[in-house]
Amino acid sequence: MTSQALVLGIVGPCAAGKSTLIAQLRLLGYQAKHIAQEHSYVQDMWAQIARPDYLIYLDVSFEVSKLRTGSDWYWQIYDNQIQRLAHAREHADLYIQTDDKTPNEVLQLVLAELEKA
Repeated sequence: MTSQALVLGIVGPCAAGKSTLIAQLRLLGYQAKHIAQEHSYVQDMWAQIARPDYLIYLDVSFEVSKLRTGSDWYWQIYDNQIQRLAHAREHADLYIQTDDKTPNEVLQLVLAELEKA
């Protein structure tokens, strides 16, 4: 199976860069699915619904997520998301902390890893 034939699942907390990465990957012909696991209490929802061949977990710190969104949300909201995402993070094929990365840097990391897949 070629990299572009893989179904890519993208998961992570709000403001981690999921939507941006998905848009970039789709422009390149990849099948990228947004998995809103951060809003679900079903720990393996990512596996049940999206059934990705390759799971990418994008992470962001609480502080940076607030800066990116301009939000004044509380730590508890963020922490709840991290707890809901624990199963997906444990099973991710690729983990990227996005705090100090541009969207293009994240894309390049993903593409480099997909070349190996």
